[in-house]
Amino acid sequence: MFEIADRKRLVPGVVSLTVRAPDIARTHRPGQFVILRIDDEGERIPLTVADKDVKGGTITLVFQEVGRTTYQLARMFPGSAILDLAGPLGQPTEVCNFGTTVSIGGGIGIPLLYPITRAFRESGNYVVSILGARTRDLLVMEEEMSAVSHVTKICTDDGSYGTHGFVTGELKRMLEAGERIDRVMGVGPVPMMKALCELTRPYGVKTIVSLNPIMVDGTGMCGACRCEINGKTVYACVDGPEFDGHQVNFDLLAKRLNMYKGQELIALEEYKTTGHVTGEA
Repeated sequence: MFEIADRKRLVPGVVSLTVRAPDIARTHRPGQFVILRIDDEGERIPLTVADKDVKGGTITLVFQEVGRTTYQLARMFPGSAILDLAGPLGQPTEVCNFGTTVSIGGGIGIPLLYPITRAFRESGNYVVSILGARTRDLLVMEEEMSAVSHVTKICTDDGSYGTHGFVTGELKRMLEAGERIDRVMGVGPVPMMKALCELTRPYGVKTIVSLNPIMVDGTGMCGACRCEINGKTVYACVDGPEFDGHQVNFDLLAKRLNMYKGQELIALEEYKTTGHVTGEA
């Protein structure tokens, strides 16, 4: 059992849980993730590790309420416990002194981007971060990202904060101005990551993306997380989750992500009507 030590609602629909998991905290590296199961009847889902405290033996999970499990998890409070927590899983981010790195995060992709960006800064890179959200009220971890970046740029779809527009617009301005960019790290919705890669391709800028396909066991055995990279099938849970974005078949990834949307909505509505829902809405 993995005890929840702290819980915070960051913005509407997004929750941060601090969980006691000393072995994972000790061995986790930027870019890796965990898979959890709340109880005996629960499904297995992958979640971002946004931070860790090795001395305190905790990890911080940040997630969005999009289905039954995340909805249930968001209503667990300090003192309660998660049954299973497996990790760290996946290949860690390649971190070295590239020169100038640009970290680009959209929405719930920002929490995963945070430990990666911090590692880039600690490795001597000049770090530029571009963060995006639909509106100011949905922007997460701006303060934390600013603390590990030399320059932080904010974009909102509705113009309520920062630059009015998408993160791709800010990156395009940097590329067209001839600013030095040695590596781009992008985490966010599939359309955003695809657009980033199309922008950087003509400039030959190495662009790494972290993929978020459906996962079940996290060991490559089930095959649920298969993706097409450079025309070959790979498994995001063991070969990734990070890949060269210029080699990713984003259209296939998007189709696979939409396969079970209907079932997810049905499961969520059934859970909401069972009477098991407690705690903060």
